[in-house]
Amino acid sequence: MCGRYASSRGPEDLAGIFEVEKWEPEETLEPDYNVAPTKEVYAVLDRPVKDADDPRPVRQLRKLKWGLVPSWAKTPEGGARMINARAETVHEKPSYRRAFATRRCILPADGYYEWVTAPQERDLEVEGKKKRPRKQPYFVLPADGSVFAMAGLYEFWRDRTLPDEHPLAWWVTCSVITTEAETSPLAVAPAEGPRSLHDIHPRMPLMLTPDRWDAWLDPARTDVEDLRSLLAPPPEGLMRAYPVSTAVSNVRNNSPELLKELEGPEEGTLF
Repeated sequence: MCGRYASSRGPEDLAGIFEVEKWEPEETLEPDYNVAPTKEVYAVLDRPVKDADDPRPVRQLRKLKWGLVPSWAKTPEGGARMINARAETVHEKPSYRRAFATRRCILPADGYYEWVTAPQERDLEVEGKKKRPRKQPYFVLPADGSVFAMAGLYEFWRDRTLPDEHPLAWWVTCSVITTEAETSPLAVAPAEGPRSLHDIHPRMPLMLTPDRWDAWLDPARTDVEDLRSLLAPPPEGLMRAYPVSTAVSNVRNNSPELLKELEGPEEGTLF
């Protein structure tokens, strides 16, 4: 799954990486080292510019809210629970299938946080028993330091309680697509603890390598089977992971210190 991530790159940097043609300075976000559901996040998408004479899709950097609200939803209250869409079923789930067909985006990040789910912990979760209170968080990122481009979906929702001219009449929300975590060895693994992403958690965000960006963002590609081919996992051996402070578990904490690599798991945590 993906429940937290870090996003510290500025709009100029992201515009260069993704060949963005349009972004609005007023939508600039501050670096966020503890991105949590319902926060505003950057998204890269291809879409015609509103009221423009040219109908062609334009590569844009937009500010969206994390937690997808389907267009048909009566209220936006369920968005906080719809932060992830599973790659295996995204094409058929009512909440995601329309967006999957025509409204795909890339959610750029430095990397994502995941709290270790050891085998005994997973057994407790399956049995519905209380989870252990302290899990060791890990930061997962591309080993070469490049941008972590997460496959995402976006959707528009109209708040019918507000007039058309109200600035909050339209919500634009997004979700991260997840896939099975890699079982192959990490490119750079911690000195002790997990040796693969699957050792940390059974799910991970679907990372798109640059050769898939244009195809994924192209709104003209609507064939479901064609699009499902883009959901294939990236090549193995691209990622590294290292333990970070449990301070990241508190969403109120937000500083570069959260990305500091620890020598080993904190005392009293799993792994």
